[in-house]
Amino acid sequence: MPDSLKARLRSDMTAAMKAKDSLRTATIRMLMAAVQTEEVSGKEARELTDDEVLKVLAKESKKRGESAEIYTENGRGELAAQERAEAQIIDEYLPTPLTDAELVDVVDTAIAQVAEEIGERPGMRQMGQVMKAATALAGGKADGSRLSHAVKSRL
Repeated sequence: MPDSLKARLRSDMTAAMKAKDSLRTATIRMLMAAVQTEEVSGKEARELTDDEVLKVLAKESKKRGESAEIYTENGRGELAAQERAEAQIIDEYLPTPLTDAELVDVVDTAIAQVAEEIGERPGMRQMGQVMKAATALAGGKADGSRLSHAVKSRL
């Protein structure tokens, strides 16, 4: 099994420090902190799986994107650029997002799976079941809002 995502982050941070890449070092350090926070957030501390680490990274990337938009709207270009640069570094660790065509395939497959389970074509009442199946199929390569929009348009 290849190294865990956490181990990759750790070694990338060491490399960034050696290369004196302050942006990359700071960004990865912040990601490690976010992962650690998540690990101790429950009832007991635990090691996150790679999937859980990916969820943390996706959340951090999304935060950067939202911050960059807000900074841009308020004429703070240099801060927006900083957020975008951080998001780009974070995105290197995330799976490549699904294209729209791949997303439609995932949704159609999920609808077919649910139809098989319930014996009829699912409607809006079964959206939850279809979303659950689609989310599993997408494997973190599409965010929830994109998935739900696609599911709604296909049901």
